[in-house]
Amino acid sequence: MTTTSIILAAAIVLLAVIIISAGIVVVPQSETRVIERLGRFHSVLPPGLNFIIPFIDRSKSIFARKIVPGPGGHPVVRMTSTKVIDLREQVYDFPSQQVITRDNVTTEINALLYFQITDPKKAVYEIDNLPNAIEKLTQTSLRNVIGELELDETLTSRDTINSKLQVILDEATNKWGVKVNRVELQDITPPESVRVAMEKQMQAERNRRAEILNAEGEKQSLILRSEGEKTSKINQAEAARQTEILRAEGEAKAIILNAEAEAEAIRRVADAVAATKTDPATYMLAMKYIETLREMTSGKDNKTVYIPYEAASVISSIGSISSLFPKK
Repeated sequence: MTTTSIILAAAIVLLAVIIISAGIVVVPQSETRVIERLGRFHSVLPPGLNFIIPFIDRSKSIFARKIVPGPGGHPVVRMTSTKVIDLREQVYDFPSQQVITRDNVTTEINALLYFQITDPKKAVYEIDNLPNAIEKLTQTSLRNVIGELELDETLTSRDTINSKLQVILDEATNKWGVKVNRVELQDITPPESVRVAMEKQMQAERNRRAEILNAEGEKQSLILRSEGEKTSKINQAEAARQTEILRAEGEAKAIILNAEAEAEAIRRVADAVAATKTDPATYMLAMKYIETLREMTSGKDNKTVYIPYEAASVISSIGSISSLFPKK
């Protein structure tokens, strides 16, 4: 075999290896490629080992959005062309943009978009630059949604805004073979003058709430104090009433006991008088006269006592009283 033959055989073998290598395509997991045959769509390669016809089949390129370090270490967004289509969920961090609310307040908003390519064929053939289209669609949709809300609603309704944007973007990107999973508003920055006014408003609201709480506290304090005074007066009145009741009951019992003692004394006197055959009424009347005379003649001053004529008969009966008592 001549040297020429050897070189030719080696070239043929090398060409065959190159052709075979060009026909073997290994696709990693969660990635794919769109294959065109003679300029027309042929297939979507699944993950793993795949075989194509060299120089006839070729991979279709697609734009991809990459973030690379820029000057000063700041990240810079670059658009690159690639033949590999990533099927994993991707996140786009869009730069801040100015939007106008319904009450004409210009606000800067930074949004995050989470999406996933579900149909590689549509992502390649239905849109020219998928990342740029998604970015512009997100910006215009965000302006429309924020334009329907006032500033206060924008600051307090992030979940509502996220849900609206997710629905709008998902419907718009469906024909591109893209599924928008969620949208997040990362930063909402109103103008400096609005922030100062909002801080003053919040301070005034806090002062108002503090005054309301103080007034409520004073009101409750007055109510509790008045209820305490009311209860104290009721207790004092109840104590006084119970004291009067007890005093009246004591006086009533004392009167009853005195009456019972006097009745018993009268009964015994009556028995003693009856034993001497003397009129009890005359005896009692004479005893009352004696007590009255004692009170009239008591004291240091000289007194002149006048005895009525009718009392002579009573006094005459006093001598009979001595017969009731034993002589010592």
